Order: sequence, then C-alpha cells, then structure tokens
Amino acid sequence: MKKIVITLMIVLNCIILCGCEKDMSAREAVTDYLENYITLDSSVVDQLNSFVDSENLTEEQKLTYKEVLRRQYSSLTYDIQNERYEGNMAYVKTKVNVINLYKAQQDALAYYSKHIDEFNNDAGIYDKNLYTDYKLEQMKKENETINYEIEFKLIKNGNEWEVEQLSSADLEKIHGVYNDEE
Repeated sequence: MKKIVITLMIVLNCIILCGCEKDMSAREAVTDYLENYITLDSSVVDQLNSFVDSENLTEEQKLTYKEVLRRQYSSLTYDIQNERYEGNMAYVKTKVNVINLYKAQQDALAYYSKHIDEFNNDAGIYDKNLYTDYKLEQMKKENETINYEIEFKLIKNGNEWEVEQLSSADLEKIHGVYNDEE
C-alpha cells in the first residue's frame, strides 16, 4: 500500500500546481499548491482517479482508497512559518496537519499479526484482499492527525514562482504516511 501511495504522490506532484498571477510571492505559490489538494482541484482528482484505477485492487477497494485520499486532501491544513529568498530561489517552511494514515497502516499490521487467521479464506489460505479491505477500512476510519514540517523549494520562472518536485519524504508527509520514527 505504501508503494501505491508513493507512486500516486509522485504522479500528482508532477502536475504543475503553482499560481499564475504576475509577481506572486513564493508564499502565495505554496498556498496555491496546497489549496489544489484541499479543494480537490480537478487535475488532482483526475490524476488520483487515473492512478488508483490502474492499481491491482478490486473495484470496491478502489472506491474506498479514493475516498481515503480525497478525505486526506480535503482535511489537510497548513501554516506557513516563514519564507526566504535567494535570487531566483525561494524556500517556504510550512507546517502541515494531516490524518495519520501511517498510524492506521501500522495498527492494521499489528492487528493482522495477532489475528492472522481472520485473513484466511474459507479454504484456510491467506487472502490478500481480506487484509487490504481491513487496512483500507482502518485508514478510512482514522481521525488522529499529525503535524509535519515541509520546506518547499521554489524557482522563479519569469514572474512566477513554481514549486519544485518535493522529496518522497515530503510527499509522504502530505499524504500522512510518513514514518517519523525512522
């Protein structure tokens, strides 16, 4: 599941999600970038749907996974801490608050390890779909949130500030699957 989320994050982040106003500050470009997630901008939703639909999940699992990700995006909150400019580069330190989907995944794994027989089919053989269903339901129910700090790097392209590709770790933070225990 983490591999699916990481790939989705990279695909979504490849969309240029910056503002188009002239002389926009780097802070405003980061705000626009994050607001595209929160408002479920059509480009974000289209990429999310396309990605999830291509995954090896049942149709019901795809619907649940899309619901989990849409909820994650729309509930994201942020606070821009500061910004600094170095010529055509800018750095915007931001605190994001997201649903702790990493915790939900870890809780599902812990439950699985103690109740392994519950994830066997009628023939007594492990059924990956039973575990995937369980994990997605736990992610769907999760309400605990977590704060992460992200420093966005931007480059000035003409009069516009553009958010550079985020690291995998920063994308995991936006999606709530970052392992902050590492």
